[in-house]
Amino acid sequence: GDDPFRSLFNEELGAVVQIAREDRAAFADLVERHALTECAQRIARPTTAPVVRVQLGGQSLAEWRWEELFDAWWSVTHAMQKLRDNPEAADQERAVARSFNAPGLKPKLAFDAAEDVAAPFIATGARPKVAVLREQGVNGQIEMANIFERAGFDAFDVHMSDLIAGRVQLDDFRGIAACGGFSYGDVLGAGRGWATSILERPALREAFAAFFARPDTFALGVCNGCQMMSQLKDIIPGAEHWPKFLRNRSEQFEARTALLEVVESPSILLRGMAGSRLPVAVAHGEGRAEFDSAVDQAAVDVALRYIDGDGKADPQYPLNPNGSPDGITGLTTRDGRVTILMPHPERTPRTLNLSWAPKGWGEDSPWLRMFRNARVWCG
Repeated sequence: GDDPFRSLFNEELGAVVQIAREDRAAFADLVERHALTECAQRIARPTTAPVVRVQLGGQSLAEWRWEELFDAWWSVTHAMQKLRDNPEAADQERAVARSFNAPGLKPKLAFDAAEDVAAPFIATGARPKVAVLREQGVNGQIEMANIFERAGFDAFDVHMSDLIAGRVQLDDFRGIAACGGFSYGDVLGAGRGWATSILERPALREAFAAFFARPDTFALGVCNGCQMMSQLKDIIPGAEHWPKFLRNRSEQFEARTALLEVVESPSILLRGMAGSRLPVAVAHGEGRAEFDSAVDQAAVDVALRYIDGDGKADPQYPLNPNGSPDGITGLTTRDGRVTILMPHPERTPRTLNLSWAPKGWGEDSPWLRMFRNARVWCG
């Protein structure tokens, strides 16, 4: 017809394919082999100019700035989000998405992820035992066991009922790992029911306290395990300044990829990794760290924090998905033997497990180093 916009907004079957200049000939051959030459037209070219122009026969039909198109596209989502979620978080997400020149995820490695630092210890044939702890509603035990096995441990599935009944003793293990999930459905607060099942049973409380006190042991708490262990701080030496973890400031369950900085800390799991900026999976509804006082926040040993693509801590939502102060999302004890964190490094032993990774990263994900460090520490 005479109205070109009727063609632009038709609902017929179609596709837009972006190809590099050097691939034009190969793409044309592919189209011809499938008898689609008459259907394929060159319609546009990428540009860094912040303007979208529609032209026909050399005549300009319309022109919009990126901001105009973005605002029109995002407006309904933004309005709904402000009603449903935290309005401030909704505004921040819109501002971040509207930052067209932001660097996005910008990883940086401070170590060689391909180096298997645990190899000499694995070669001895010794495989230290690690108890992969779970409770009703926990669901991350398979990934946790897998990555510990890959790093040279023998991982054992230990349900809390095994410890309560006395079928399994913590004395038999060098490490414990508390997994992610939703223990007791989070109905008592994330991790609280799990922690209470330990603290309110004298024998179990004593067993965990004795384990944490042994100088030859280590412990890791991830997501729900982090929330649980933070509430065991009274029986974990060097954890007295740890926070509790409350509902995300966005008021939503956050499942996304975020960028973390490994902070210099005593953590035995993060040795040699400080200064690295790594993408990681995040999946939690109650990950916002809240300290009892400013003194506790200043004194705590931070191990991991959320950053933006420029390395700035405490970025806006959703770069800081839960609203924790200073982007804090991982902590350790003074001697570094116990580390807790809200994100999920155990889900990514291989680079291909990451939803996105820079070209050039090898088979092993940088997060595997955490667990190899544990194997090195065990000797």
